[in-house]
Amino acid sequence: MKPYEPLTTQPSLTLADVKRDYGTDEACKGLLRDMRWPHGVKCPRCGNDKVYTLSKAFHWQCRKCQKNGYRFSVITKTIFENTNYPLRTWFEVIYLMSESKKGISALQIHRMMGTGSYKTAWYMCQRVRAAMRDKDFPQLMGEVEVDETYVGGKDKNRHWNKRTHQTGGEASGKTAVIGAISRKGNVVCQAIENTRRETLRKFVKDTVSNEVSLLATDEHPAYGNLNAEYPHEVIPHRDHVYVRGNVHTNTMENFWSLLKRGIIGTYHRVSEDYLPLYLAEFQFRFNNRKNPDIFKTILAGC
Repeated sequence: MKPYEPLTTQPSLTLADVKRDYGTDEACKGLLRDMRWPHGVKCPRCGNDKVYTLSKAFHWQCRKCQKNGYRFSVITKTIFENTNYPLRTWFEVIYLMSESKKGISALQIHRMMGTGSYKTAWYMCQRVRAAMRDKDFPQLMGEVEVDETYVGGKDKNRHWNKRTHQTGGEASGKTAVIGAISRKGNVVCQAIENTRRETLRKFVKDTVSNEVSLLATDEHPAYGNLNAEYPHEVIPHRDHVYVRGNVHTNTMENFWSLLKRGIIGTYHRVSEDYLPLYLAEFQFRFNNRKNPDIFKTILAGC
């Protein structure tokens, strides 16, 4: 099995740099303003660029989209809006989450940052994960692997009143997750309700271009009808065959290993309701593993 591809580029900022350069809210707001409106401030509601600067720093007013004037600030319609914590704290949390390969728990954030409560730290982390979601992801090209896995604990390890008393992947109460990865490229993953043929086929059609040179999967019967649209090759894991030339799903398996090590070792437990946010976090970090400005890339999505 190929080892996980390590970071080959050092981050452009260290935590010490973040604390030094963005140690005040004014410095943080200045960076957000320049990143959000590089060609001049615009109204976040209507896009009008003829806005009026107010006496309060980093506050403006637009008289086009509201009769009495619409007032906004640099954090309007961002994840920082309506929060009481200073931006410098947010920036440090974002940096820690961006540079932690297997993630960092809200409890650890709470210990390190001294947030008022664990719930506050958890709330901040969830907002940052939401900012990591990539809504306009291009279809994968080249040699692509597709595989599914299950996330969740074993039924025998659950509390007695939460056991399903059933065996098997979905039947045991685990959550099914499907992913596709372009070798030496990006990954896409999402939680799914089931592993039926129509579900897996829809995911493949949405995420994988039909111009790929190879689509490799395991022998799951739901992948059986992909040959008509893709150069589909199957690797029979149940026969203990894992590599046949360039046909394998080891790259996708490596990502699943990274995800599960993060969930088991860092978070310990992830609820089904919030699993999509954790998947977005691991997907974003993997796809930006060579990005030296991953910290600012996250800020741009906030």
